[in-house]
Amino acid sequence: MKSNHPRNIDKDKIRLNKFIANAGVCSRREADNLIAAGDITVNGEVVREMGFRVTKSDDVRYNGKRLSPEKLVYVLLNKPKDFITTTDDPENRKTVMDLVKKAGEERIYPVGRLDRQTTGLLLLTNDGDLAKKLSHPSGNIKKIYRVETSKPLSKKEIQSIQDGLELEDGIATIDQLAVLNNERTAFGIEIHIGRNRIIRRIFEHLGHEVVKLDRVVYAGLDKYNLPRGKWRFLTDKEIAKLKRL
Repeated sequence: MKSNHPRNIDKDKIRLNKFIANAGVCSRREADNLIAAGDITVNGEVVREMGFRVTKSDDVRYNGKRLSPEKLVYVLLNKPKDFITTTDDPENRKTVMDLVKKAGEERIYPVGRLDRQTTGLLLLTNDGDLAKKLSHPSGNIKKIYRVETSKPLSKKEIQSIQDGLELEDGIATIDQLAVLNNERTAFGIEIHIGRNRIIRRIFEHLGHEVVKLDRVVYAGLDKYNLPRGKWRFLTDKEIAKLKRL
């Protein structure tokens, strides 16, 4: 069946299969199969024409779901201290966006937050569906931090953290706590809850200042071969794994 859409080779238009691939649905070759099968609509009409071109403002849908015209980008950053986790800062302080300027033209944004003094893994993307899933409490996303305190914790205090502390906004339940040195000032803590400043507040509740806080694992991603202040794109395998969480 031939499409009734007029072909337009305007330079602002891109091939429909590229649009679909950029949206993260599949490869261009697989997109051609979807088009041929009549699974793609443009502005409410089925398009089966190979080479059909669209603009970013066109309403392109697959199985009824509107596709984003931008290529989906997934960036993993090892955040250093003194950078704000925001896309813009009215006080002109350094933000994490300054570190990922060369990641591409697409507008990406941080998934969740790390406070200014916290270092470690931060995911940035323009995949709104994934960002929402990873940020929502029901996602139960695993995070592991390395914590260093200004003074030793007693065995009783360590046990109280493991049992769950009652904070002003409810019980702070952790999954695991490992003591990393004999002085009991360095710890590994695994947690799924994502409440604001939760790690710092757990230790502050017991009268201990956190002097270093580093997120070393986030949603199965780690810092292997990723120096502080550097970033990299996620692999296809990592992206697929995140979407299965």
